[in-house]
Parts: sequence; structure tokens; C-alpha cells
Amino acid sequence: MLIQDAAYSTLLRARRQELHARVAAALEQRFADLIERQPELLAHHLTAAGEPERATDQWLKAGRYAVERSAHLEAIGHFGRGLATLAALPEGPARNEREIELHLARGPSLFAAKGYISPEAAEAYARARELAEQRGDVYQLFMAVYGLWQSGGSSGKVFATRELSHRLLQLAMGTADDGLHLQAHHSAWITCLAAGEPAAAREHCEAGCRLYDPERHRSHRLLYGGHDPGVCAGNLSAQAHWLLGYPDQALAIGSEALALAERIGHPLSLEEALVYDAKLHVDRGEPELALQRLEAAEALVAEARLSFALEPRFLRGAALTAQGALDEAVACLREGIAGRQAAMLLPLTGFAGLADALARQGEYEAALTAAREAIKAQEQTGRRWLKAELHRLEGIALVGLNRLDEGQYALEEALRVARRQAAKAYELRAAASLARLRRDQGRHAEARDLLAPVYGWFTEGFGTPDLKEAKALLDELA
Repeated sequence: MLIQDAAYSTLLRARRQELHARVAAALEQRFADLIERQPELLAHHLTAAGEPERATDQWLKAGRYAVERSAHLEAIGHFGRGLATLAALPEGPARNEREIELHLARGPSLFAAKGYISPEAAEAYARARELAEQRGDVYQLFMAVYGLWQSGGSSGKVFATRELSHRLLQLAMGTADDGLHLQAHHSAWITCLAAGEPAAAREHCEAGCRLYDPERHRSHRLLYGGHDPGVCAGNLSAQAHWLLGYPDQALAIGSEALALAERIGHPLSLEEALVYDAKLHVDRGEPELALQRLEAAEALVAEARLSFALEPRFLRGAALTAQGALDEAVACLREGIAGRQAAMLLPLTGFAGLADALARQGEYEAALTAAREAIKAQEQTGRRWLKAELHRLEGIALVGLNRLDEGQYALEEALRVARRQAAKAYELRAAASLARLRRDQGRHAEARDLLAPVYGWFTEGFGTPDLKEAKALLDELA
């Protein structure tokens, strides 16, 4: 092998190119089946033969073929070689077209392999948007803006992503393409839920579900963020329904989303469905089921070399807290927070879980610090879906520190925020926490009058811990 390499290196550049061109021609003439399965072989020889235009097309084909097999790291390498080969092409429309296609194809694989916060993905979509704006291609521009929206949203920048989501809705309105309309709603249901607008999120999920067809929109799993929009609509609709006070409907919708993900067999979509279902079981107070889903997701991530849609240590920590394993929960949550902060993210869910676990341990000062860290961060980013719960946890910590007036104000603020957002799940928790404070102050009638109408609004989910605890408190107050 060393002798071959040495001999090859002594060949003149023109001679090497001639040999690679002959190999490329032989592959095309005699081994069509082989290069159909392994287009990177032809791409390699065309690159070395000094045929950058054809080589770039083959690298793009090789990357797309790898994506179809969920071999995202391999795909990233092929797309990267295609971009490197572009440098040999003269500037102009043909080169720009190929560059856009490579960036748009590379983005979803970067998301799948390195997470939605991948800076390389953001750079790829930003360059694609710049070129698409110049060309005036609505479809390419839509895909580039979508990628930027997804990258920004996963980094916690809701203020910026709302503008991008509005842009997607505007671009879709100018076409009759139901796929663009579906993906515009896709951006909106996630943006609205993150901003603390669960009712609007549910509406966009329902609009998306009406448009979605698993076969007609099959290619969307490869084009838009690397996951299936129908599965995502179910995942987020389940979250919205839980927030809005329909825990049993949420469970049914989440189960349907998981079944769809299993049916289509798309790894990243299945991983996301498992993780979101784990989160739903955490919210419903079912830690054993949450841990089962999480373990299945972890096995899939390891097997398919994927990244996590949600930080698994936050979910595991919350489930352990519900099981009473508080020391283990705190350690898990702290580890997850440290990892997310190292990635320059603001781990709101982690801080909320940590505040809850610490408060249950009686570590009220540390719980207060965690809750207020998250409150500050969510105001900076606009990610307000946890706002009511964070103020509730702040209030519990303050009451534990015997700062009763401040604690009462924080709990009342939690109630106000939950009502403003129509987040009945958090309104119930806030009302129950405030009712306990009033009970402990001997104000039983006020406590009952506060909690009873909130509990009375619910029509389902009476087997979940939140509703069972509220009912027990009402029975005590009666």
C-alpha cells in the first residue's frame, strides 16, 4: 500500500486526472448497479479527474442516499465534500444552485446527528437563505428560512423565531402548495407553545393534521428538520392539550403520535415521539411509564447515532423526583444543566425540575435560586410556556423560607399567568399551592373558594396526581 501511494504521488497531475477519468468512465459503463448503491465512488473519481460539476452532483446524490438510510454522519461528510468541490466551479447561477441544494440537504443531517442547536446547521441555512433571496426561488427560500427558524427555536430564541415563523406563513400564503402550508403551521405550533400560547399551538397542530398525508409528505422527513411533521403535530398537540387541562385527551393524542412514528419507521421521528411521550407521562405524574419511554429512546439514540430532541437527564430527574429519589434526581438534573449550559443553552426545564426536587428536600434557598434563574432566562428569551410553574416553584421556596408575603405574591402571580395563558394544568397547581398556604394560615374558607372552581372546571384526568391531590385538599377544607 505504501509503495502504491508513493508511485501514485510521483505521477503528474494531468496523468492522475486522466487515470481517474478512465476509472469513472469504466464505473459508469460497466458497474452502473454499484455506483447506484455507492455514488460516492463515482464522486471520488470525478473529483480527482477534475470534473467538479459532475462530481458535485454525485456528492449530493451520495449524501441524499445516506440520508435515506439514516446514515447522517456519512451524509454530512458527502455534502461537505460536495461543497469543497464547488470551489473549482466558476461563480454564477449554476454554482449557486448547487450550493443551495447542498446546504439545504446538509442541514437536516446536522440536526439529526448534532442536535437542533448545531452552529454548522445555522450557518448552512443562513448561506442558503442568502443565495435563495438572490435567486428569488420561493421553495428554496422557504426551506432555508425554516431551517433558521428551527435552529433559533431550539436555541431558545423565541423572539427571533416568531418573526421567522410569520415569514414562513407569508411565503406559504403565496402558493397553493399544501406542503408549504403544513410546514408553516409546523413552525407556528412549536413557536406558540414555547411562547406560552397553548390554545394557538393547538389550532396550528389541528390545521397541520388536516393537511398531513404520510405518503404525500414522506419527503418532508428529509427536507424539514429531519423529522416527520405528522408525528410532531401529535407530539405538540398532546403537550398543548395537557396544558389546556385535558390530560386524558393528551394521552390519547400522544399515543397516536407514537403509533404513527412506529408505523412509518423513521428513527428520528420515533425518538422524538418516545421523548415527548416520556415528558407527557412526567406531567401526568406517571414516572414509571416516563422512564420506560426514556429508556427506549436512549436505546434508539445509541443504535441510530441520533441526538436527543429534549434533554433526557431533565426528564429522568423529574421522574426520579416523582418517585421520591430526590438525591439521585438532583444529581441528574445538575448534570443535565451543566451540559446544556456548556452548549450555551438556557435549560429552563432543568432549572424548574431542580427547583422542585430541592424544595421537596427542604433546600429552599437553593430551590429559590434555581427558580429565579429560570424566570430571568425565560424573560430574556420569550420561552414563557413554563412561566406560571416557575413562579409557583418560586412561591413554594419563599414560603419554605418563611418569607410569606413574597411567597403569596409569587403564587398569586403564578395563578395570574396561568389564567392569562389558559394553562389550566398550571392554574390547578398554582391554586392548590396557594390554597395550602391559606389553609396553613387558618383561612380555610378562602382556600376552598379559590380551589373549588378551578377543580370544578375539569372534566377528565381525575386519576392523575394533580387532580387527586386537589380533591383531597378540598375534602379536607370542607
